[in-house]
Amino acid sequence: MTPELTALALAGLLQAVQFLLFAIPANMELGTGYTSSARDKPPSRQLSIRTARLQRALNNHFEALILFTLAVVVVTLGQQSTPVTQTAAWVYLAARILYIPAYALGLRPWRSVVWGIGFFATLTMIVAALL
Repeated sequence: MTPELTALALAGLLQAVQFLLFAIPANMELGTGYTSSARDKPPSRQLSIRTARLQRALNNHFEALILFTLAVVVVTLGQQSTPVTQTAAWVYLAARILYIPAYALGLRPWRSVVWGIGFFATLTMIVAALL
């Protein structure tokens, strides 16, 4: 398995961890009656600020993971794995790990800086595969 595919697999596991980091407090705050329902009505209570931030960080990772997956597929199927693409894949993963506490704790502007690092690492992989 290429380093890029390993980073992708770990990013998938990170997604599962993020889901648990959000789902456990969400279930405690909203109650399983609501979270297991069809959610046709708005919840009677709102999520705490931190849990809502964890939900947004989770959603952001879903979005970022799409582009990262595309980058890994392009690099892997194009047989363009290089030290640059490998490093960029690990930088992406590290950025996504750091993004969770940065978002949950409301660290501005660091949350955006960490997001940008992961985004540009992904773009680096795509551009490197094309060159």
